[in-house]
Amino acid sequence: MTAPARPDDCLFCKIVAGDVPAEIVRADETTVAFRDIHPQAPTHVLVVPRSHYADAAELAHHEPAGLADVLRAAADIAEREGLTEGYRAVFNTGAGAGQTVFHAHLHVLGGRSLQWPPG
Repeated sequence: MTAPARPDDCLFCKIVAGDVPAEIVRADETTVAFRDIHPQAPTHVLVVPRSHYADAAELAHHEPAGLADVLRAAADIAEREGLTEGYRAVFNTGAGAGQTVFHAHLHVLGGRSLQWPPG
């Protein structure tokens, strides 16, 4: 299935295209990962699919292999970053859940104790 056209105003599409600078920590054919500019933990990396989908649910529905690629990238990043004690992988789906950029993305958080529930 073909991904929808990338919106001209999508920040993450611009990062994927190289039009907006970011500290890229991993990139492959299907995903790009970069450090969050407002980190919530010592390690806070965003993993985005190169395909534009508004959120994780849309990505899962239209491109399930892309969702699996995002999760594999997260595991690779956790290993590279030395998150041996564990890490949190978070999708915020929808404005009510705190999503502010409407391009599917996974937060990889670690490097400190991550209590549950979050906060």
